[in-house]
Amino acid sequence: MSDTTERGRRMSEELNPGMEAALDARYGHLLPGMAEGVVDFAYGRQYGRPGLALRDRYIATIAALTALGGQTRPQLKVNIAGGRKAGLSREEIAETIWQMSLYGGFPAAINALNAALEVFEEEDQNAQS
Repeated sequence: MSDTTERGRRMSEELNPGMEAALDARYGHLLPGMAEGVVDFAYGRQYGRPGLALRDRYIATIAALTALGGQTRPQLKVNIAGGRKAGLSREEIAETIWQMSLYGGFPAAINALNAALEVFEEEDQNAQS
């Protein structure tokens, strides 16, 4: 196993526990190795790079997914949750999303805000448990 795969695996388990296993269970029969490839590239080679703080990488990711529009909702929710674990406040996430109303449009920003609210509600429910 490569160093980037191992680094990616540690980071993905910290930020999105169970993601690799979920991807493998869902897609592994069609695309063997896809889950490990996502972990290696996305987390080991991208999020794990030096030069930009992890929380800033999440700001960029949330912004991009927001501007891309509603088809990215599942990935946006995963990255909002990851951003929270990386230290982003709810207000920083909301402001990042709202900034994208200029570039992705109001519908994309409002859809993203709704996704963020769902993530925040899940956080609140988990905190009460």
